[in-house]
Amino acid sequence: MDDQARLEYVVSHVRETALLESTSALLEWDERTGLPSKAGNYRAEQLTYLSGLIHRRRTDREFGEALDLLQQSDLAQAGELPTGAIIRRLAKDFSRNTRLPIELVKAISRATVLGQQAWERARQQDNWLLFEPYMTEVISLRRQEAELLATDGQLYDALLDQYEPDCKSSQLVEIFSRLREQLVDLVKELGQSNNRPDGQTLRQPISIDKQRTVSRWAAESIGYDFQRGRLDETSHPFCTTLGPDDCRILTRFQETFFPSGLFGTLHEAGHGIYEQGLPGEWFGLPPGSAASLGIHESQSRLWENFVGRSQAFWRWAFPKISARVGDAWQGFAAEQIYRDANLVQPSLIRVEADEVTYNLHILIRFEIEQQLISGQLLVADAPDAWNERYSHYLGIRPPSAKDGILQDVHWSAGLVGYFPTYSLGNLYAAQLMQAAAAQLGDLDNMFAEGEFEPLLAWLRKHVHAHGACIAPSELVQRVSGQSLSEAPLMQYLRRKLSPIYGC
Repeated sequence: MDDQARLEYVVSHVRETALLESTSALLEWDERTGLPSKAGNYRAEQLTYLSGLIHRRRTDREFGEALDLLQQSDLAQAGELPTGAIIRRLAKDFSRNTRLPIELVKAISRATVLGQQAWERARQQDNWLLFEPYMTEVISLRRQEAELLATDGQLYDALLDQYEPDCKSSQLVEIFSRLREQLVDLVKELGQSNNRPDGQTLRQPISIDKQRTVSRWAAESIGYDFQRGRLDETSHPFCTTLGPDDCRILTRFQETFFPSGLFGTLHEAGHGIYEQGLPGEWFGLPPGSAASLGIHESQSRLWENFVGRSQAFWRWAFPKISARVGDAWQGFAAEQIYRDANLVQPSLIRVEADEVTYNLHILIRFEIEQQLISGQLLVADAPDAWNERYSHYLGIRPPSAKDGILQDVHWSAGLVGYFPTYSLGNLYAAQLMQAAAAQLGDLDNMFAEGEFEPLLAWLRKHVHAHGACIAPSELVQRVSGQSLSEAPLMQYLRRKLSPIYGC
């Protein structure tokens, strides 16, 4: 077999594995949207069985031997061409996967399926103790995984690398520390303003049916393709891709808090737009995969906040949304909605937080999960650690587990190391938007006319088209012309909020 034939074999093998992976994702989507309450145990068996099949294919001996030979071939030196990226990325993944015994992989799969089901029950009943033993099991298994994967003793970094390749927690601690200091100062500064929005326009009762209509319209307006996706509801919003032309988004609504549905949908639509923009012919392979979760979050946070909370967006969207919600916004003006959409106020719920305090929510989770993996913090003590940090960073204390440590699905799903990618996404988004504005001109004029295609086309060319062929930090460096920094984000926040707050 020559190198070209070997490459074709590897690509074919991964494409077949992607069929199993997407089938597993479909079962997970169904679990989160409509699984009967008594069907949980068998669903766990289904997903555990699939995880074993997938792991066997990922660690197949013949597949690994082909990758070894390809790494030594001229094809591996193809720079950023798809062939080179495929070989390098798959070889790294193979090395990682072969360090994990199949028994551990299946145990993690089962624990996370049952953990998510337990989290749903615990959250509904506001009872942490119903979830604690499941989270203890998940954290223990993920720590075992990290111990097998870590090459330098840094357990948390071994997990972080799954979501943000080559990123180190020491780098994050440094930049997050600078970011935290500036955010805390900004929150205090804005809190002392006499011109603060009160947020009441967005708390007018609006029926869920009307909110569904608005959210679908908003997602479609910014570029989400409903012929290749759909919008459903769930307890915790998410996006999942089941095939090259099947990317689904899920949101949630509150009758008396309009931002939950609208901004949640814009966020998930941003994820969906990224997935729909990846080269479909490479689905399941690095050129057709997201660069990282940080880049993924940059796309969702960009559409949710940099576009959806902009003054220009509301100048365009206000009359259109008003017509869809009826009397609820009668007597209001676009400027009022815009101001209230940018209310900065410490709050309990991460997914409903404003742009300034949002990153403080992330830093709390980042610190806690680092300690959970290192063993410095026991799962049983996590609720107290959570509450203490909320009191320290945000000046509020969760009155219940439902509004505290049980609000996020991530840890029940084993997603340890995921949370910092949200803040990375905010940082990346600020740099990408700065670069887009420099190249496209006045984005506000475009948004005020409902013209989102120029920005979408720019993102397609500079971000989506590359898939995972370029490392995330290098991708942002190339596009923005600068390395990762908190400065563009802080400049954006101050430039937007100063006129609103008069400070």
